[in-house]
Amino acid sequence: MELQFIKEENRIYCHNAQGKLLAEITFPAKGPDTVDINHTFVDDSLRGQGVAGRLMGETVQVLSSSGRKAFTSCSYAAAWAKKHPLYRELFLSEEESL
Repeated sequence: MELQFIKEENRIYCHNAQGKLLAEITFPAKGPDTVDINHTFVDDSLRGQGVAGRLMGETVQVLSSSGRKAFTSCSYAAAWAKKHPLYRELFLSEEESL
């Protein structure tokens, strides 16, 4: 299934033809140049297919193009960030928020 991601200000998601949410990542603003990736969701029907990783990939593109950096209070996002050091400059630690 080819997923068409919809990008909003602080959210990327997709749904099926019936409008059911299939996947989502949210990253509300935490400051003028920072966001908090606080939630990822993938429907059971799509788990294990790399959809959450694709959501993170879309998110780092948005962050990079907008000049923003992210905190990762979502455990999946934090683990993904650690596994992808290429994007290290886009992620902040909680200490940096003080």
